Amino acid sequence: MHPITNAMVVPHPPIFLPNIGQGREAQAQPILDAYRAAAQKLIASQPETVVIVSPHAPSYFDYIQISSGKEGVGDLHAFGDSIDRFQIRYDTELIEEISAMCLQEDMPAGTLGKQDGLLDHGTMVPLYFLKDLPASTRFIRIGIGGVNARLHYQLGSIVQRAAAKLGRRVAIVGSGDLSHCQKEDGAYGFKACGPVYDENMMRVLKTGNFLALLSIPERDSDEAMVCGQKSFCVLAGALDGLAVMASEGAHAAPFGVGYGVVSYAPLGLDPLRHFLITANAQARADYEARVAREDDYVKLARTTINNEIEKNELTLPSMDLPEKLLKERAGVFVSIHENGRLRGCIGTTSPTRECVASEIVSNAIAAATRDPRFPAIQPWELESLEIHVDVLGPASRIDSSDSLDSKRYGVIVTKGNKRGLLLPDLEGVDTVEMQLSIAKQKAGLDPNEPDCVLERFEVERHI
Repeated sequence: MHPITNAMVVPHPPIFLPNIGQGREAQAQPILDAYRAAAQKLIASQPETVVIVSPHAPSYFDYIQISSGKEGVGDLHAFGDSIDRFQIRYDTELIEEISAMCLQEDMPAGTLGKQDGLLDHGTMVPLYFLKDLPASTRFIRIGIGGVNARLHYQLGSIVQRAAAKLGRRVAIVGSGDLSHCQKEDGAYGFKACGPVYDENMMRVLKTGNFLALLSIPERDSDEAMVCGQKSFCVLAGALDGLAVMASEGAHAAPFGVGYGVVSYAPLGLDPLRHFLITANAQARADYEARVAREDDYVKLARTTINNEIEKNELTLPSMDLPEKLLKERAGVFVSIHENGRLRGCIGTTSPTRECVASEIVSNAIAAATRDPRFPAIQPWELESLEIHVDVLGPASRIDSSDSLDSKRYGVIVTKGNKRGLLLPDLEGVDTVEMQLSIAKQKAGLDPNEPDCVLERFEVERHI
């Protein structure tokens, strides 16, 4: 018999609990009914251990934490509920086995980090619906991390293999809400991408198409203000290699947040459903296609970053590089993006090295490891990085902002010993006024600071 007995995707709004909702929960009655039905299916599958994956458990950028210790306790007093309390005992043996496998596979997950034993509402709301589980049931609580969807899926597959090794019957709960921007009068307002995201996600979950789940960009979930996507990836990983029967529960957004319920019953082994292999191959193909399009400037920056992060090796500019890289001198900015978000950017406004190639090497390492706004880049991020190299032309002083163009010119703002620079043609910076405001803030000045010295420059951008 396979170790995974059942799985369910469920939301976690505290308002679903009567002591908090005070009758308002009735507005979500179809969701509540589906929730109870999914919970009863999970209970009927007779798991010995229930794994709950919650986006509100302790979270780290570079690590997925598994709660440790003998037990977890919590209440919902912060939501106005002074009655409902929860206490669960952890399956310490299975936790140790999962952590050992993570270490063996160089997986950034385990029991490291601060452990306070307190449960979060993303764990406690599902526990409320699972209160009919036998008292002997053990639990595992897993948070999410900043690592990518495929690593969350891999952790789910490790849970499955660890359970099989110990002969443990395990059920999985993917706790998470969908888009939070579904109503104008909701707490987060309305964004058109919200309903679109929910429709797509529910289609993926209802069909059990977990390869498509791994392909949903994190940028889409961020824009739609979603908390559950990575929880669902861990659940999907726990079902890796299994045929499943998905029972559609319900989907609605009565309070402006999308709630979806789907229950899964494993049907047996299916060698065509090892989705991580395909997802990793696709990610590698995308990476290689991206690298193939890059010119010598970006290739040098990427090689430098890869060598620094993977091997802790310094890249020396090759004499095979084009003459411009080896003989010209200029200020250079190296910008790194991941999933559409800035991940690091360091540059020099004028040459500080013997050639542009050396300038690129120095600033690529700094952007990847020493930008104070971000943690250092991790090995698992390398394939998803987009890298730009801007070679700065000479700056010239201008008399007024009328001589600026935010798409064509970068700007340097100086007042006293304060100096700020902003590159041209940046996403979201569409006006000269916005460009100047940001440059002044980077200099540590008020956005409307008067009487600043202005300089403009052009760049040669390599992408």
